[in-house]
Amino acid sequence: MARKRKVEVVVISDVHLGTYGCHAKELLAYLKSIKPGTVILNGDIIDIWQFSKSYWPASHMRVVKHLMGLIAKGTKVYYITGNHDEMLRKFVGLKLGSFQIVNKLVMEMDGKRAWMFHGDVFDVTMQHSKWLAKLGAHGYDLLILLNRMVNFFCLKLNREKVYLSRNIKNRVKSAVKFINNFEKTASDIAISTGYDYVVCGHIHQPELREITNEEGSVTYLNSGDWIENLTSLEYNKGAWSLYKFRENLDAVVMDMKEELVPSNIQLFHSLMVEFNLKSA
Repeated sequence: MARKRKVEVVVISDVHLGTYGCHAKELLAYLKSIKPGTVILNGDIIDIWQFSKSYWPASHMRVVKHLMGLIAKGTKVYYITGNHDEMLRKFVGLKLGSFQIVNKLVMEMDGKRAWMFHGDVFDVTMQHSKWLAKLGAHGYDLLILLNRMVNFFCLKLNREKVYLSRNIKNRVKSAVKFINNFEKTASDIAISTGYDYVVCGHIHQPELREITNEEGSVTYLNSGDWIENLTSLEYNKGAWSLYKFRENLDAVVMDMKEELVPSNIQLFHSLMVEFNLKSA
């Protein structure tokens, strides 16, 4: 068994569990390959907007189970609310062992301060046309299905994969980012309030760079997503890095046996046993 990498802080966002585009197997493999001190779930982890009882694969449940296992072992896990899981904002302030739900988080990291939040607060679409944003989310999920169908035939015809959903999504998100000047707005506020790092998600664009204005500079970081980019942020020994999932990594190869899994009901009962809970 491969030795787990120690990671002081890991930041993951925009997983969208409960949707067809979510790469839950890859995320689980990544989580199993590391030993984190603190896990920051920076919004849109569970896609409540599009949640459907008819689509909740066992692989998605495994991700939840793994995170709950980390909490049970005492690993600090912060759930920062996003727009797709905004219903959880009703529970902001909830603390359960090493788990906490927050709208934003400020962390002291080796003498520097990191300001973490999902980022939908800067999205004009979210503020004024939420119905349009939700419509776009459903359309994107259908696009994911279409993209997978196209790639199925590409594989049969020995042709390269096409990335319809990624290209369209990146263009749309880039337009939103351009209109709202997302990165600059977040960085300007962070600089004016004296933060050293500003950590966001939401726009599905992984990034790690210095942004400067006339008042100073800040390190802007975006954890990307687990729909297409499959990225996270890692902090170790005073430095940030952007992790990019590699499909050929031995530690994360998923074989066909992974499909033979317990039902959701069995997984639920195993969770109850693991956390010494009794059914009502």
